[in-house]
Amino acid sequence: MLKFEEPVPDISRKILHIDMDAFYASIEVRDNPALQGKPVVIAKHPRLTGGRGIVATCNYEARKFGIHSAMSAQEAYKRCPKAIFISGRHDHYRAVSQEIRQIFHQYTDLVEPLSLDEAYLDVTQNRLNLPSGTIIGQMIQRDIYQKTHLTSSVGVSYNKFIAKLASDYQKPHGLTVVEPKDAQAFLWAMDIKDFYGVGKKSLPHFHALGIYTGEDLYHTSLDTLMKHFGKMGYSLYFKVRGIHNQPVQVDRERKSVGAENTFSHFLNQEADVLEQLRKLTEKVVRRLGQLELQAHTVTLKIRYESFETYTRQVQSSQPLTQFEQCYALVEGLWHEHGSLEQSVRLLGVSLSNFDDPEFLPIQLDLS
Repeated sequence: MLKFEEPVPDISRKILHIDMDAFYASIEVRDNPALQGKPVVIAKHPRLTGGRGIVATCNYEARKFGIHSAMSAQEAYKRCPKAIFISGRHDHYRAVSQEIRQIFHQYTDLVEPLSLDEAYLDVTQNRLNLPSGTIIGQMIQRDIYQKTHLTSSVGVSYNKFIAKLASDYQKPHGLTVVEPKDAQAFLWAMDIKDFYGVGKKSLPHFHALGIYTGEDLYHTSLDTLMKHFGKMGYSLYFKVRGIHNQPVQVDRERKSVGAENTFSHFLNQEADVLEQLRKLTEKVVRRLGQLELQAHTVTLKIRYESFETYTRQVQSSQPLTQFEQCYALVEGLWHEHGSLEQSVRLLGVSLSNFDDPEFLPIQLDLS
């Protein structure tokens, strides 16, 4: 058995996780009221791409048909042929995201962006000297809507893990507060698939161990969790006990693992482009594994012979650790945004938006 001194949760903090509701699609509906009430998918129509391309996001009307981010556009079309496909305006989304971040900084300097549409905020000490994280969450929701006419969902708790779970609890436009005294009941009632970091591939392994809920997870030993799930098992053992003292990291957005290549002979054949993207993705995923990181954002950089440069991203709700996962998203970004009307002089691939660094695992004798 493993012997250790269990960490103590820091319950003095007030942490918010703010997540915009169907961000890209909501912007399109806001800007074009004729789309109101209709299923909207942010992706090129598969008829225009020969069935290629991926879904960046979709609105809640489209989600009723089972459509979700990172799904192929072709599959989304099969599920809802009447959906309205929009290629997306990523520069516009980025500008709206900056407006929202300005609102965050009116309340605190401790802002950790995860992507264009979500962020952690530590409001333990805040610019308005308000004692209530709940009130601040309500005020930020109000400010975002007044400035952008977009809705957001907010989770309020004493650590990042619980705050993130809480923000997803009453979407869209929800606000969920989990106080320290309520944390155990909240976590025990959670389906194991809703624990951040548990993906489709690992879910059957949890079920095989009889772990279906947070309560089941709580009653599973650390030895068992580490034997079957390694670092993630170690992390979840503490998280289900409400222990996750990772601070809000202001500089997190700049952290990434990437590789790029400038070609002496420009690329003008799609097969050559895809071959180079495959090599770059292999290199980046290998580095990701060496660093023991799990990413949630894939970025593709394309520079043409005219020096026009484009950077496009896609988010994944599931942690990205394997080449096949990452390359599917990279290839989808190319089919969605790339063009060979000009030759390509540079390609780059990077992974970012990493899962939180966890307590350093200790060595176990599992023999």
